[in-house]
Amino acid sequence: MKNQKSNNMKIRKIALIVAFVIGCTFAAQAQNYNSAIGLRLGVPLSISYKHFLSENGAIEVFGGFRSYSGYGWFNVGGLYQYHKPIPDLDGLSWYFGGGAAAFFWNYDNNFAFGDNDDSSFSLGILGNLGLDYKFENAPINLSVDWVPIFFVNGYGSGFGGGYGAFAVRYVLR
Repeated sequence: MKNQKSNNMKIRKIALIVAFVIGCTFAAQAQNYNSAIGLRLGVPLSISYKHFLSENGAIEVFGGFRSYSGYGWFNVGGLYQYHKPIPDLDGLSWYFGGGAAAFFWNYDNNFAFGDNDDSSFSLGILGNLGLDYKFENAPINLSVDWVPIFFVNGYGSGFGGGYGAFAVRYVLR
């Protein structure tokens, strides 16, 4: 378990460095977008859809899965993000926000909801802080973020600071 946590930390550090380098390298070639769909490669591995409601305000909805030895979980949630463009770096912005998620835990990695006594349910209040970038000449959006969670109930009750991801999305429009 300790080795897996160490590997997860290394992956997050590498993803942050890659996103920063890409953002700085291609910043002069970026533009805005309205919506995008793709993958969040982190904790948890998720499918993500992001849509801007206004120039600076976006919602991101996601569903993900994470499995460990002896237990696993599936979650669905949403975030509201407020984007602030970084001056002189077109297409690169930082964002912050919050939201909520529902977690469905299972201690034997068998996600048979309903009659399974080994499953539990948790609600989480999410924070969000990250960087977002859109390539000018390609329909690709990249982001990297940290998503601290306060679990309101159930398994994992309390604060969880090890959540976040490097996201790669296809821009729909």
